[in-house]
Amino acid sequence: MARYTESKCRICRREGTKLFLKGDRCYTDKCAYERRAYPPGEHGRARKKSSDYAIQLREKQKVRRMYGLLEGQFRKYFEIADARKGATGENLLELLERRLDNVVYRLGFANSRVQARQLVRHGHITVSGRRVNIPSFIVKVGDVVAVAEKSRKMLLFQEAQEVLARRGAPGWVDVNGSEFKGEVKALPVRDDITFPINEQLIVELYSK
Repeated sequence: MARYTESKCRICRREGTKLFLKGDRCYTDKCAYERRAYPPGEHGRARKKSSDYAIQLREKQKVRRMYGLLEGQFRKYFEIADARKGATGENLLELLERRLDNVVYRLGFANSRVQARQLVRHGHITVSGRRVNIPSFIVKVGDVVAVAEKSRKMLLFQEAQEVLARRGAPGWVDVNGSEFKGEVKALPVRDDITFPINEQLIVELYSK
């Protein structure tokens, strides 16, 4: 599978906002976006007038990169969301939030979604007592996402409660940090996503 192997900080600078792709570093003064909050490249500081299409594209790229998806994967989620009842944009965000790698990140068991994806792939995560190694697995209400028993001694998970205290967990999950688990108590709704996203721009882009 294709992977982005270049500087993740360049992505944040290109999209004009912090995407928290490097975990703890994004909360410190070492964050490249804090020091250079303009697009990378020779003409990064130049003022440019963006077309409607460019604005829509940048919003789509921002969300796609935040969740760490390839274009084909992201487009597939949009098609599923569009086929469902309700607002397409909100359906899209709900599906992205319910991905297992994102849930692991939201529960505070990983510093970033990239790290969460790796933990899932390496078999450190269980869903309702069953080991799941598919990052795109969609959780449902009632699922209990937990760190596998043999993995709980890892320093990464020992620090999970500190990560959670700093970042906080969304209202649609119930976290039990001492037992390294969390339950999906409701489906995520639009108000649960505080990150600045204008999903309508994505809908307009794909509807052209």
